[in-house]
Amino acid sequence: MYHETSLDPRHKRRQRQIQDLFSIEFHKQPVSVDVEEILKQKESLDKKIREAAPDYPIEKINKIDLAILRLAVYELLIVKKEPPNVIIDESVELAKEFGNDTSPAFVNGVLGHIIKK
Repeated sequence: MYHETSLDPRHKRRQRQIQDLFSIEFHKQPVSVDVEEILKQKESLDKKIREAAPDYPIEKINKIDLAILRLAVYELLIVKKEPPNVIIDESVELAKEFGNDTSPAFVNGVLGHIIKK
């Protein structure tokens, strides 16, 4: 099983991206270039999330979970630089770090459904 440490630069980058993706939901502010790229794909990312979690409308998903899912789906389907299990493990870790008690299972379930397709 793959686990990044809190000092790993990739983990730090993902933390910043999640924070930007989360805060953009509430405040229009400048974001990093990589987050801009994710936001350009927001409609298609949200479509994949909706398909994987039809019982959870996008507007009802916890905002931090949604930020984690958008980043993960972007990495899984567009960037494709790391193996899916690495991206999912990292996303679950971020959900444990930033989300609530149900976030890790929810993120894992949605991403698991996406990679099965």
